Amino acid sequence: MVLKLSEFEKENALRTLSKNGWTHLKERDAISKNFEFVNFIEAFAWMTKVAIYAEKMNHHPEWLNIYKNVEVILTTHDCAGLSDLDLKLARKMDFLAA
Repeated sequence: MVLKLSEFEKENALRTLSKNGWTHLKERDAISKNFEFVNFIEAFAWMTKVAIYAEKMNHHPEWLNIYKNVEVILTTHDCAGLSDLDLKLARKMDFLAA
């Protein structure tokens, strides 16, 4: 069972994630970030790496790819809000994009 983050946990996590460009979508209790790459190939390669990791986690992002840009939204539907899974996936996405 996946647990929703407490307000304290969420505030601490958002403080760190916001430094890397993540924003909190309060109305959905989700986080969002736009990733920009050099070209479509780089964007798609990154998405492929993330997809493999996400599948292993059994936690899948909402995303939209337009050419070299990928818009990501993370939330955990099982708990209707942010969970540790979202934080873990966000950190992995940032790592893979670096």
